[in-house]
Amino acid sequence: MALYAVLLQRGSPYQKSLPLEAQIDWETHAAFMDALVADGFVALGGPLEGSDEVLLIVRAASPQEITNRLKLDPWHQNELLRISRILPWTIRLGTLPR
Repeated sequence: MALYAVLLQRGSPYQKSLPLEAQIDWETHAAFMDALVADGFVALGGPLEGSDEVLLIVRAASPQEITNRLKLDPWHQNELLRISRILPWTIRLGTLPR
């Protein structure tokens, strides 16, 4: 599996005045993302402070696999998040958790 840096952009339904946990479908989204981590698809992820972006480090066979899997996320379905960029990533320093 190749590594990818996936940049997600918050969509207009995302309410900036509310914390993550108060957004619509939070629990379903969190459970979905936890399952992606548990099966090794997502290695690392989280919001980029001071921006409307989220960074995921993903192990996948292709960018299409990433798109296909993330479109099942309720936050992608209701447009709280959308994929902005998918970039191949090569680790030169350190290691990722397995």
